[in-house]
Amino acid sequence: MAADRVRIVDACKTFGRVVALNNVNLNVHAREVVLVIGPSGSGKSTMLRCINRLENLTSGEIWIDDDQVTDHASDIRKIREEVGMVFQSFNLFPHLTALQNITLGPRVVKRIPDDQAVEAGKALLARVGLSEKADVYPEQLSGGQQQRVAIARALAMNPKVMLFDEPTSALDPEMIKEVLDVMVELAREGMTMLVVSHEMGFARAAAHTVVFMDNGEIIERGSPEAIFSNPQEERTQRFLKHIL
Repeated sequence: MAADRVRIVDACKTFGRVVALNNVNLNVHAREVVLVIGPSGSGKSTMLRCINRLENLTSGEIWIDDDQVTDHASDIRKIREEVGMVFQSFNLFPHLTALQNITLGPRVVKRIPDDQAVEAGKALLARVGLSEKADVYPEQLSGGQQQRVAIARALAMNPKVMLFDEPTSALDPEMIKEVLDVMVELAREGMTMLVVSHEMGFARAAAHTVVFMDNGEIIERGSPEAIFSNPQEERTQRFLKHIL
């Protein structure tokens, strides 16, 4: 069994009286792809945001390899170098071209020389099928193209883990496949991934494990085949009737 790349231990997160995460425990192995499903408000996105410290846990721990990212003494910039995140909204800088968006982090954060950052950025654009869009601004790109640039931007920091928070939910149906194809390819290349999505095609093509969350808790986990074909928990069964 591969070593654990991410360990979430007794994670709790509250917003006032709202319990967003309630004693969540989850291990993600290196090279594993974990798909997280569940109704709105179940804690899926909060869990991802706590992994890269966009939110702080109320209690519990999160580890990436041997680094406890939830320790307030941890270098938050180092954490975010190691954890790439792709959101529903693309969050590209509108005044920068696709290539400039991708190279900004490596140049500013990692102090990579401009020529090296540009070379790597062009390779990443090729990797997501957008070589011809290097000098194009976000407003001139389709939603699917913008999301692929956002994926390339996250990959530019050479992360250990990639987090995807409903990356296709803001896209028109015909654009979803081009983003999922990039994600499936990343999975095949061995990227460790935590993906919040209800795209069943991606689940069957790339996920090793499916986790069902509700009310801030992990209700059930298993292989895609086990969860989708034979869920054990009544709450999982009810949810899947709505999306399958």
